[in-house]
Formats: sequence, structure tokens, C-alpha cells
Amino acid sequence: MTPALQAGAALAALGRWRWPELVFWAAAGASWFLWPDQHLLLNEVAILGLFALSLDLVLGFGGIISLGHAAFFGCGAYVAGILARDGYGDPLFGLAAAAAAAALLGFITSFLVLRGTDLTRLMVTLSVSLVLFELANRLAWLTGGADGLQGMTVGPLLGRFAFDIFGSVAYGYSLAVLFFLFLLARRVMHSPFGLSVRAAKGNALRTAAIGIPVNGRLVAIYTMAAAYAGVAGALLAQTTQFVSLDVIAFHRSADVMLTLVLGGVGYLYGGLIGALLFKFAQSWLSDLTPEYWQFWIGLVFVLLVVIGRDRVFGWPAALLRRRTP
Repeated sequence: MTPALQAGAALAALGRWRWPELVFWAAAGASWFLWPDQHLLLNEVAILGLFALSLDLVLGFGGIISLGHAAFFGCGAYVAGILARDGYGDPLFGLAAAAAAAALLGFITSFLVLRGTDLTRLMVTLSVSLVLFELANRLAWLTGGADGLQGMTVGPLLGRFAFDIFGSVAYGYSLAVLFFLFLLARRVMHSPFGLSVRAAKGNALRTAAIGIPVNGRLVAIYTMAAAYAGVAGALLAQTTQFVSLDVIAFHRSADVMLTLVLGGVGYLYGGLIGALLFKFAQSWLSDLTPEYWQFWIGLVFVLLVVIGRDRVFGWPAALLRRRTP
């Protein structure tokens, strides 16, 4: 077998579906039928999972640390919200516009992010998010400012399915978008492009030495991740029909970082598992101790740092990474 055929066979084996993945998505689809009274919460889980997946693309695979990922989330939310307010309420059109706007923002800012080391990237990404937050606050005529963007009218999905107060259509919509974008991300990361991104994270000098344009690969994955975050923001705006400065605040970036750390970095499912754990823990603890639930969330993360995430939640990663013989 020639080296090219061997490489193709290796990529095909890497991209082969494993039974834990099938069980995971079957359970996700079944949740729409099994827990109709939890659709609003599950919708939040799906949106946070997509947001965490977008961060995993740049952090887990590209090695780019970001504390301002909410900039793209907020950009997508405001674009979709403004379109819905101004009479362009088709959900899929708003979703596409939000993805395009966030991708453009990610492409423009990627050249600033890639200029420095990890500490510089932290400060640049945080600065971009803070600048956009202040712009959204100042341009109240466009964004609603501190009062939030109101008067949104989101049309029925595909012209047939109107969003209801129980979140049934919203959750089905968000879950379908999450699944489609996950399939795309999975295909990309198991392609030669994805392997070159991982190589750039592992050793940028060696990757450049064999002729791979490292910066070009990182710009591409950063732009893709920004588009994913923009879609997540648009889903939140469309399913809640309200956008405020909260979508672009610093705590939004911190929450998605904690979610990804909780689930695991660098294997796509980490953000999804982390979103499920984070949201359900948040819901349960806020019911149990409404005043102090943040204390318990913080305690969990401290224990994860002290004990080690792999010792606590290493079994899902081991299952999902196991190769089919």
C-alpha cells in the first residue's frame, strides 16, 4: 500500500463512528420526547454546548487561549436580534447572517490574536470583548443599550413551526443546529486540515518546517470557531426573543471556559458534556440553595483543579476516544 493510501486509511479509521458517540446522540434525540417539561433547560444546554464546542476548536485543537470568546457570541446574538426587530424574522436567515458577521469579526481580529504568546492572546481577546461590550452599551439606538434589544419578532421555523412558551420548537431547533455543526466540526478535525491544526498546536516550528502555513491554519480555525459562537448567540436571541449586554459580558466568556474545562478540552465532546453537567448542576443547586449556589459551583471547580479533572471525569473521554478494532 502506498503512503497516500495508508494516510487515507488512517484518516478513515480516525473518523469512524464509535458506539459511545451513537449512544450519546441517540440519548440527545430521545430527550426531546422523554423530558418535555425540561425543554427550556435543555435548550440552554444545547446552546451552551455549541458555544463550548466553538471554544474547543480554538483552545483544544488550535491552542489559542481566549478570555473574550463572548465577543463572537454577542455579535451573533445582536445581529440575529436586530434583524428580527427590523422585520427580517426568518430564523435560518438570521442564523446565517449571525454566522457570517461573527466569522468576519473573527477573521479580522485573528491577526491581532496570533501576533503574541499566550499571555498576549489572553489580553487581546479580552480587550476585543470589552471594546464590543462598550460599543453595544453606547450605541443604544441600535442595540438597546443597558435596556436590552426589545421588540423582536421571530417567525416560524421553516414557515411552519412557531416558537412556543414551553421551548419545544426552540430545543428541537437548537439541537438540530448543534448536531449539524458538530458533524461539520468532526469532519473538519478528522481531515488533513484538522490534523495540520493539531500539528501546529503541538509544535509550530516543525509544522512550518514541513511546509504547512501555520498562521493560515490558525486564522482559518479561529474564523470557524467565531462563526460557531455567533450561531450559538443567534440561537439564544431567537429562542428567547431578547438580547441584552449580558450576551457579551466577561462572565459569559468565563462560564464557557469553565464549562469546557469541566467536560474536557480537545475531543469535541468535552464542551457538550461540560454544558450538560454545568447547566444541570446550576439548576439543581439554585433550587437547593438559591443564595449560595455559586459557592458550590466554585467549590466543584476548585476540587477539579486540586484532584484533577481526568480522575473525576476521565471515563467519558476514555470511552469516546476508544478506537473501533
